[in-house]
Amino acid sequence: MNPSPRVYRSLDEVPPDFGPSALTIGNFDGVHAAHRRILRRVKEVAVERGLQASALTFDPHPSKVVAPARAPRLMSSPEQRCAPMGEEGIQQVLIMPFDGEVAHLTPEQFVERVLVRKLDVRAIVLGHDFRFGYKQAGNVRVLEELGRKYGFTTEEVNAVTVRGRLVSSTALRQLIEAGRVAQAARLLERPYTLDGEVVAGRGVGSRQTVPTLNLATRTEVLPAIGVYVTRTRDLENGRAWPSVTNVGHRPTFGDAPEISIETFLLAPLEGETPRRIRVEFLWRVRDERQFPDAQALKEQILRDAGRAQAYFRRVKKWTRRSV
Repeated sequence: MNPSPRVYRSLDEVPPDFGPSALTIGNFDGVHAAHRRILRRVKEVAVERGLQASALTFDPHPSKVVAPARAPRLMSSPEQRCAPMGEEGIQQVLIMPFDGEVAHLTPEQFVERVLVRKLDVRAIVLGHDFRFGYKQAGNVRVLEELGRKYGFTTEEVNAVTVRGRLVSSTALRQLIEAGRVAQAARLLERPYTLDGEVVAGRGVGSRQTVPTLNLATRTEVLPAIGVYVTRTRDLENGRAWPSVTNVGHRPTFGDAPEISIETFLLAPLEGETPRRIRVEFLWRVRDERQFPDAQALKEQILRDAGRAQAYFRRVKKWTRRSV
């Protein structure tokens, strides 16, 4: 298992021995299958040439600075992207603050001041649609030309498709917000997850239906309103439970304006209530709907739990056959 990468949060934090580096650059929101192919290639190049496998990402997303109205909702924070980068062999990550000054750097200024002078780049690996510099004037061809001047190579990784669908952060957001979490997992090469704190609810579930863990997350992209088969993990000690999660407005209890994320564990808690959890979305069960009373809702939750347990039995059976 690869160790977690070293993380630097500004150019001032970058040490003199950051390079010589093999580097990829991008936002990497979600760290999906196409990102992972790029990251794996960075690691290969680094090993081949004796370089440090590195990644450069930005905070905030550049669109929030140069075109706020078009800025995408994000599936992950820059810090959350670092762990999957490490899984693919990335040794160090620079989370570079993006502001108006950076936005106005020309492609050559960005290359000379950041990539060459600070990161000692010797090889760059990029996705097919990479753009950079003031008004996005730079692309892979521009980097190739600058590489000949400053002494680094540039390699472009082709687009990735899964079952005929182009893998991109935009495609992933569309699938997740449509509730198609099983299809999203194929593009991610893992389930879509939400991390956050366990917060107090209104207490209705524990009194009238079933007890739940209420998740408060900062993630901006939420699965469509509905009920899902999930797996819930305690982020502090690794405990995990099969679960059912409702994303919605709780219409049976008054249709709250804010969206709540409530998880019913299908196995005993066995210990203290977790403080921070990760909910993995595996399969959509049904739409959220209003019930005539709490008892009717409780009966439906138990039916949902039965469907979830059947799902986990099928997965376990399939896994045994595949070994």
